[in-house]
Amino acid sequence: MYQVKDRIAFLEQQLSPKRFRHSCNVARAARQLAQKYGADVEKAYFAGLMHDVCKEMLFDDQKALMLAGDFAPDEAELQSKKVWHGIAGAYYLQSEFGVTDKDILNAVRFHTVGRANMSLLEEIIYIADMISDDRDYKGVGKMRKLAFENLQDAMFEAIRDSAVAILKKGVMLPQYTIAAYNYYLMRQNQD
Repeated sequence: MYQVKDRIAFLEQQLSPKRFRHSCNVARAARQLAQKYGADVEKAYFAGLMHDVCKEMLFDDQKALMLAGDFAPDEAELQSKKVWHGIAGAYYLQSEFGVTDKDILNAVRFHTVGRANMSLLEEIIYIADMISDDRDYKGVGKMRKLAFENLQDAMFEAIRDSAVAILKKGVMLPQYTIAAYNYYLMRQNQD
């Protein structure tokens, strides 16, 4: 259904070896999380595999794709080239590969900034990207453990850490990230 073998071959040609390994690692982590939390395993693997499909494109190409789609970047996202690839990637999957599944498209679109009320697949891809085997940031071991203990706790930690990192850089915080932080904080306070 997702033509995974063809997509792997495409990515191997499209991406650097490091980015290709990362994409495969995210796909594997997404599959494991999907198995743990009862999500569609094939869909999670595919979305994880394709989440960075536009990551190494020239910024001008990413921007053109981002603006061509209907994935509504906010002002902060427009100012942050580092997040363009997610928005561009969602449109690329839609326009070039004919992906119509909104859950997959949103998982790719929001894998960098998050948003309030993410679907299970969106949460899985967001977290899989953070815990993939190639990640080595301080605290990744704790995040990997948390991801398989309680996905909601992992989402709150991940969104909070992301917001803090963005604020430390002194750049605008995307509205989607603010909404995600508030949403997951509220869920934490309900538990």
